[in-house]
Amino acid sequence: MIDVQVEVAEPAAGGAAGAGPTPDDARTWVAAARAAVEATLADRDVEVAEISLALLDDAAIRALNLEHLGHDRATDVISFALYGEDEPVLGDVYVGWEQAVRQAAEVGVPLLEELTRLAVHGTLHVLGWDHPDPAAARSDSEMYRLQEAIVAAVVTPSGDPV
Repeated sequence: MIDVQVEVAEPAAGGAAGAGPTPDDARTWVAAARAAVEATLADRDVEVAEISLALLDDAAIRALNLEHLGHDRATDVISFALYGEDEPVLGDVYVGWEQAVRQAAEVGVPLLEELTRLAVHGTLHVLGWDHPDPAAARSDSEMYRLQEAIVAAVVTPSGDPV
């Protein structure tokens, strides 16, 4: 059984009130993220999993990044694998939607494509995949190639979810 829960979290304390996505955008983002997580699990032949994915604003993901990784900045995705060997997959993925907006603009891709990419990326981390640091070496990694293959299968050429 695959259980995927996705939500757009309320703005963090100190965040701009009312600065979040519209309800229609939020529904679209949730559907795209769910499809990305499910496609990643299917691609890796995972049949039993529980993944929670939350779309966070900059303030919330920055706080999470500082608390758990010691980095005092907003980031695009943070993942936590919460299972041990021989246990069903269990994990949390946090996607910084404001960072995704910036990254999509920087590289010239539709926002839904970037949100999909980050959901796939975070799910791969939950499954144990990793990439090299620094970021410049990531695009040559096996994880990156797998991520992009899954994104291509989930997103149409116009950037919309399949």
